[in-house]
Amino acid sequence: MTPAGTGNPGAVTRALCDLRPSHSRRPPTCALAIDYKRSLDECRRRVQNETMGHRGRKEDPLYRCRRLLTKAEERLGEAGKEKLLGLLRAGDPRGDVATMWEAKEAVRELYTHGDPALALEWVEQLGADLQDADYPSEARSLGRTLIRWKHQIAAWHKAQVSNGPTEAVNNLIKRVKRAAFGFTSFRNYRIRSLLYAGKPNWNLLAKITPR
Repeated sequence: MTPAGTGNPGAVTRALCDLRPSHSRRPPTCALAIDYKRSLDECRRRVQNETMGHRGRKEDPLYRCRRLLTKAEERLGEAGKEKLLGLLRAGDPRGDVATMWEAKEAVRELYTHGDPALALEWVEQLGADLQDADYPSEARSLGRTLIRWKHQIAAWHKAQVSNGPTEAVNNLIKRVKRAAFGFTSFRNYRIRSLLYAGKPNWNLLAKITPR
């Protein structure tokens, strides 16, 4: 396998994406349980400290490309991709961050597969390839996590359901609780949460009359 640090930023994607379907449009990856963006950012910050000796500053190449790294490849456009690769060449001498960016895109490719068996094969292959000794520690850690959760990740292709909506509702409820410094009445807590979420169905709350 050719490491990304050899001067070819697309090496990882081409090496790992042999099963890529013919269509290139990728769906959103909100269902993915693995926070690959966090692994990418950890790698960026590590390389920043190793090469510059300090945290990111506005003139540093890796700090300037931090938002571009999190964007989907198809949303960058030609100008955005050229800018990103230029900043990586300037601030990523060993290609560690470039490797993690390509690994992130390879993980996103998982959701272009509609066949659960093919998705499981994809996760197994990707997880094994990411643990190559030539890759940065963040990539190897991501590979181990993919292998550990491979069945749960591939299960999405059967149900097409994630816990994203549940997590979103839970976040709204916690924000209401923090703003009110807690509630002593569950009834009031429930009403405030419904109002905060927007447009509650009052027909389901027979004992409550909105003013």
